[in-house]
Amino acid sequence: MKRAMEYRQLGEGGPEVSAICLGTMTFGQQNTEAEAHAQLDHAFERGVNFFDTAEMYPVPARAETSGATERFVGSWLARQPRDKVILATKVAGPSRNLDWIRGGPPALDRANIRAAVEGSLRRLRTEYIDLYQLHWPARNQPMFGQWQYDPSRERESTPIRAQLEALAELVEEGKVRRIGLSNEHPWGVMEFVRLAEAHGLPRVVSTQNAYSLINRVFEYGLQEVCHRERVGLLAYSPLAFGHLSGKYLADPAASGRITLFENFGQRYAKPGVVPASEAYQALARSRGMTPTELALGFVYSRSFALSTIIGATSLAQLEQNLAAWDCVPDAELLQAIDEVHLRFTNPAP
Repeated sequence: MKRAMEYRQLGEGGPEVSAICLGTMTFGQQNTEAEAHAQLDHAFERGVNFFDTAEMYPVPARAETSGATERFVGSWLARQPRDKVILATKVAGPSRNLDWIRGGPPALDRANIRAAVEGSLRRLRTEYIDLYQLHWPARNQPMFGQWQYDPSRERESTPIRAQLEALAELVEEGKVRRIGLSNEHPWGVMEFVRLAEAHGLPRVVSTQNAYSLINRVFEYGLQEVCHRERVGLLAYSPLAFGHLSGKYLADPAASGRITLFENFGQRYAKPGVVPASEAYQALARSRGMTPTELALGFVYSRSFALSTIIGATSLAQLEQNLAAWDCVPDAELLQAIDEVHLRFTNPAP
């Protein structure tokens, strides 16, 4: 049965965003500008009004392609009714291996955040960004497949209040409408909320974190925090870099980011990923579904997911992802999913 696209409010008094968001990190690496525009057009026609990008895209990040994704999105945006498109992008956090982005970037301080916003506005050909996100925290915390906090790795970082103050200036100037986080943990979300309320600064409206059948870590602390503090989840990697589509089970050498790019997707190189993926594939087949339908239908059904970020390298893949919106799991299937989850708990945190 066909379901109409749903729209949810992005923060108090914010715009209505589609429950599916199109991610763009393949644009400029695996997809040409024409292919990118075709994907954006197709998603827009299907009711998707929410699009996510980042200054460091495409991935894998390289100096030669840096900024290409935002440029491709910008050339598409230039011919759209701007008020009908909700656009999200991100500032890259501190890093030692992205020297072509603001020389590091060394910090999420005022100068770096402002420079990042100005660069994104130029590439996106727009006067404002609907949702501006901190791509990853400035402070020490486990990220991108790391699963343990290590106090010995503490480093100097821009205080959260200073980050909020820098973002507040951009909100006041109208260059940024709302702010969000990405790859955050419970302490970080709470601290951003606490400091915003204490000092009259902009409140974060969302956090973009990985969430899928094989990574439900969000439920183990962040779900309560985000519910109580009214911070929406933008769920990324719902197909776990293609593992939950079943394609790597059928052919470990199948074309995709995992096989195309060396040392890519370490989060999914853990020993429990394959048996968990096999179990979910078997469950999907037993219900007459494809693995993609099961994986995406599950994430789409989560009440705490403000929007689910999908990505594709072809229109056929994009259409499969959009069609999975109609695959609503019933109570029996959700129970079966939980039974698999308890056997293979978060193999790719």
